[in-house]
Amino acid sequence: MANTDDKPSLKITLEDLEKVNLRQEPVAVAGAGVAPGAARQYGNISTPGAADTPVVDEGKSKIYLQGWFYLGLAGLIGALLGWGICEPWFVDGPPTGWANWIADHAMMPLIIALICLGFGAAESLVERSIRKALWNGFLSILLGLVLGVIFDFIAEIFYTIGLGICYELGVRTHHNPAAWVARGLAWMVFGVAGGIVYGIVDRSGKKVRYGILGGIIGSGLGGMVFDPIAMATHSGAPSRAVGFGLLGMATGVAMGIVESALKDRWLYVASGPLAGKQFILYKPITAIGSSQQCDIYLFKDPSIQQQHARIELRGAQTFLHAQAQIYVSGQPVRSRALQSGDLIQIGRYAFHFRERHRK
Repeated sequence: MANTDDKPSLKITLEDLEKVNLRQEPVAVAGAGVAPGAARQYGNISTPGAADTPVVDEGKSKIYLQGWFYLGLAGLIGALLGWGICEPWFVDGPPTGWANWIADHAMMPLIIALICLGFGAAESLVERSIRKALWNGFLSILLGLVLGVIFDFIAEIFYTIGLGICYELGVRTHHNPAAWVARGLAWMVFGVAGGIVYGIVDRSGKKVRYGILGGIIGSGLGGMVFDPIAMATHSGAPSRAVGFGLLGMATGVAMGIVESALKDRWLYVASGPLAGKQFILYKPITAIGSSQQCDIYLFKDPSIQQQHARIELRGAQTFLHAQAQIYVSGQPVRSRALQSGDLIQIGRYAFHFRERHRK
């Protein structure tokens, strides 16, 4: 049939195709970077395709999220605060008045109480759970005051016995290292008090044991260097400030190190505001959600429910029970036994579940 269209036919040759210049548009790649000054976006599993987006570990753990760091800092601040309150009334030598007697007998219990306050509130402050920090701090200082008085009395007994043994061995001066060891052994009692309070406020027997072990190590080291510091400073007040500060710091650092070294199951935060922190799983049931009453408090994400999930320790197995949307290794789950290395996504947070290899 003849072509009745009066328009000329369009003919394209190979030479014409070679002259065509295709414009390449840049393709956005997830995690490729953020424009300068732009707000950082963590993503959300409620958006389409979010479960398929690979989670990138946001870097090494920040130092202030390390347990040994924030516990050591909390112990240092608590000890120096207690020293600062009592030192103005303290006079070296025999008691010269009621104020000096009170300062002499109140200093260690108050220091222990304030160290316990720091230990009890530090982790909640790092996790930005202010309500929990206030409650734990209140409970810690009450327990710390009671245990401080009791353990100060016990420590004095230990110290008297230790000095008596040193005397029988011929030690007549505090310049002898044997006297330093005697003080260190006595101060271990204070570390026990700190460890007990640290575990009680978190309602964990295992945390009590780890805290006591770390407290004994740290406070023992702090006690043994107290007299050498006094000899180096040639003054009572600076030596007490440094010695008590070292007591609090060493106790906190040792507790954090022991806790991390002996953990068997934990969650490592791979992305989100707390990226780099680890949550050690102590309790039979660990609650996760946007409520500050949860054991793991996830903030600034409206997609996370107040009680979003719970982790159950059942013998050697660990189970995740979801009460809202959760992905494990990219798959939505309601209940699942976790394996070491599993990636858990809750809103903009991502966690690696890890457990110590059992022989």
